[in-house]
Amino acid sequence: MKTLQQISNSFSRTGMILGLLFLLISIPAFAHCDSYDGPVIKDAIKALEKENVNFVKKWIEPQQEAEIIKLFNKTVSLKNKDAEIYSLVEKHFFETLVRYHRETEGAPYTGLKPAGSTEPIIQMADTTIANSNVKTLLHNLGNHIQKVITEKYEKVAALSTVKDHSVAEGRAYVAAYVDYTHTLEALEKVMSHGAAH
Repeated sequence: MKTLQQISNSFSRTGMILGLLFLLISIPAFAHCDSYDGPVIKDAIKALEKENVNFVKKWIEPQQEAEIIKLFNKTVSLKNKDAEIYSLVEKHFFETLVRYHRETEGAPYTGLKPAGSTEPIIQMADTTIANSNVKTLLHNLGNHIQKVITEKYEKVAALSTVKDHSVAEGRAYVAAYVDYTHTLEALEKVMSHGAAH
């Protein structure tokens, strides 16, 4: 029978893979592309600065291009005119682009989010891509997953010794057991079937 240390070491070895899998399933959940510091709006700002719509086309489907190009051209044409009007048109361009991108993900558009509202793990993912270095992210994710699984295991193990003492203690055990096993089932599902965007 494996000891907790052996289980822990096993999670360290697989932590990098599991970390990437958690990252993959987290991306759509946190509406990363809705935020002002997300990659869609960053590319939109770059497109407007360089007056080149091609920077944003990757975020949308071909059938959405005509409207985005039209709105982009309108926005660019107002760039050096009334600042207040430009700000409104620019925001409308961002909103439309993000809404269309969210449609390609099959996700609802719930409005633009302020910079800094993205989950820290997704910010780390973007930094990793920008720096072309995934090792720090994998190390941190591996450690986080190991910590979470170990804590859930230890809670179940402790409650298993008192689960038959009372109904309340039994229910506390069942809640911890369900949380622990569902976490592992989620990992298995992602490892076996991948993560949908």
